[in-house]
Amino acid sequence: MFLGIDVGTSGVKAVILGDDGRVLDSASAPLDVQTPAPLWSEQDPDQWWASTGGAIRKLSPKLREAVMAIGLSGQMHGATLLGKDDRPLRPAILWNDGRSSAECAALQTREPRFLTLGGNLVMPGFTAPKLEWVRRHEPDVFAATTKVLLPKDYVRLRMTGGYASDMSDSAGTLWLDVAERDWSDPLLDACGLETHQMPELFEGTAAAGELRAEVASDWGMSRVPVCAGGGDNAASAVGSGVTQPGEALMSLGTSGVIFVATDTFRSNPDSGVHAFCHALPDRWHVMSVMLSAASCLDWGAKLTGCDGVDAFVALAESSPLSASTPLFLPYLSGERTPHNDPNAKGAFFGLTHATGPADLARSVLEGVAMGMADGLGAISQADISVDSLSVVGGGSRSRFWGQILASALQRPLDYREGADVGAALGAARLAAISLSPGAQDAWSVPPELLFSVASDADMADMYSQRRAQVSSLYHATQPISEGGYRAR
Repeated sequence: MFLGIDVGTSGVKAVILGDDGRVLDSASAPLDVQTPAPLWSEQDPDQWWASTGGAIRKLSPKLREAVMAIGLSGQMHGATLLGKDDRPLRPAILWNDGRSSAECAALQTREPRFLTLGGNLVMPGFTAPKLEWVRRHEPDVFAATTKVLLPKDYVRLRMTGGYASDMSDSAGTLWLDVAERDWSDPLLDACGLETHQMPELFEGTAAAGELRAEVASDWGMSRVPVCAGGGDNAASAVGSGVTQPGEALMSLGTSGVIFVATDTFRSNPDSGVHAFCHALPDRWHVMSVMLSAASCLDWGAKLTGCDGVDAFVALAESSPLSASTPLFLPYLSGERTPHNDPNAKGAFFGLTHATGPADLARSVLEGVAMGMADGLGAISQADISVDSLSVVGGGSRSRFWGQILASALQRPLDYREGADVGAALGAARLAAISLSPGAQDAWSVPPELLFSVASDADMADMYSQRRAQVSSLYHATQPISEGGYRAR
């Protein structure tokens, strides 16, 4: 059996995978996000560790005893700064933190090779500008930093005592030469860092340490190997069988991602599309990212007084398809693809006396779907075609929302077993491959197909028109979002 751990933004998930590839048990533990200032998003790294242990201890003790290897996945880009004692020097700065716009511009001017070696625009979500912000605003913390780790790799440090990372997650720092799959001295130097401050790099399928004795005892397990694993999206792709060139997935978690596997490094930064390493050797991928996807539904449920997301989706379903449904800009945390705008704001437009809670709920679902369609459009501009997408993440449970998404994207969506634990499932699969590298193909097949949702022609036509309206609304409100309120 194999244990997969996913260190997410809202919680840690853990799954145990059987030798037959089926999920035998799963559990989770929540995480909190702190927003101490506008555009800021931070977490306490020690909470990742506490929630990891909490999730694992909920799993069957008998199954835990039989685990043979562990895989890790996690939220990407989070800057976890450690001192000489391996203790965090400050809260981790997360992927959806938008404070470093000025640092992005400075880094891209200082070192143009971020676009070529790093393969991406320098955006506030990435790790490099976060460290540049710390260097400018918290120089004592920067000077004391001996190691910079990503969230899952801090958990790995607590598990194994070693500094290690994988190619897919490390590509999201902007310090990796993505084509060569190695740290880049010029990109690190642009941020005042050196290679010795980075973890050792491994392919996602390679063993990268062993469970410490005290941790193994606490978790009721043997001292099993811990494989390198992958960033959450690359791990989700492995869990969904999205490993061959042209295969694609859509992840509906806190953020929303469209991910397409490639067999070469294909960078097109001007489109706002990311180009990273896959969690498998000799594989890369491109992806679009919207910063608020399923998290918009959590927000909408609170706004409308619904008892959770399921009730919110049911409320939306009671509102019929209509051109008079308000438009919703889903930019509650700014936006990456295609706008690269940390100052973008959410908005409803088109409210009347007749607008009710159900219309607002439907508007939120449609707004997120059109944001995902914007991401797919950006990928298409990079001359990459997508025929269908597998769906993963906590937002993957609703057929109704699936119909809206499929129609906005004008692509069929496939829903597979284990979709709601996609990244943890992929981490467990990577653990299995680490013990038997020759079995990579066997562990890369898609899970059982539960159902598919096709695009509806009438809905697709309406959403095509409304997506153009949403784009116009974003550009019309952009000056207000950037300027904010200024007292006279």
